[in-house]
Amino acid sequence: MAKLYAGASGFAYDAWKPGFYPAGLPSKKFLSYYATRLNAVEINYTFRRLPNAATLENWVQATPEGFVFVLKAHQRITHIQRLKLAEFNEIFFKVIDPLRVVKRLGPVLFQLPPNFKCDEPLLRAFLETIPPGLRCAFEFRHASWMQDPIYRLLEQHGAALCLAESDHFAAPEVITGGFVYCRLRKSEYTPEDRAAIKDKVTRLVDDGKDVYVFFKHEETPAGALYAEELLRP
Repeated sequence: MAKLYAGASGFAYDAWKPGFYPAGLPSKKFLSYYATRLNAVEINYTFRRLPNAATLENWVQATPEGFVFVLKAHQRITHIQRLKLAEFNEIFFKVIDPLRVVKRLGPVLFQLPPNFKCDEPLLRAFLETIPPGLRCAFEFRHASWMQDPIYRLLEQHGAALCLAESDHFAAPEVITGGFVYCRLRKSEYTPEDRAAIKDKVTRLVDDGKDVYVFFKHEETPAGALYAEELLRP
């Protein structure tokens, strides 16, 4: 049965008090409290550091069954090697595998640099190295990637085009994988905007697709509250 997963990009923000976190909640309790209200989190930590086994275990222990961690791929893969095949890719997938084993790993997000132009052969070679069964989404930030051959390539490998939007750019709403990944990062979402988002994700789930939606965090708890709003029946 398809499911909606909604959350924010990160959870460790004192600025979310008292609008989301209780005023007296210690930071070490943030994740466990977050998981009582939301069912997924996008982890930016893994963009800069490889998590150790103890960190992954702490994440799992702090959250209930069914809660998933969506990880941003390490910058060495996306920004330094720029999707070129290297030993580090295998290291990254191996390090995060404990989350997959206990069924707590959501998609991995590969966010490419804004100046990284389309390279279809490179993407094809990279996709062939993704471990079987691992969901992955690609956030292309150069317009040259937005073309049918790339969409078909992602579709062939079950990968999702990240439906990212900001005040300055929005990816086309092309569904390529068996799941949908949305990053909603505009500076403001009106009640009407949020109602339209809810209608859209409800239709996608009804069509049998898992949908992952993450709002930006910034300096207020608005994103977390919007995500919680999405999850309400």
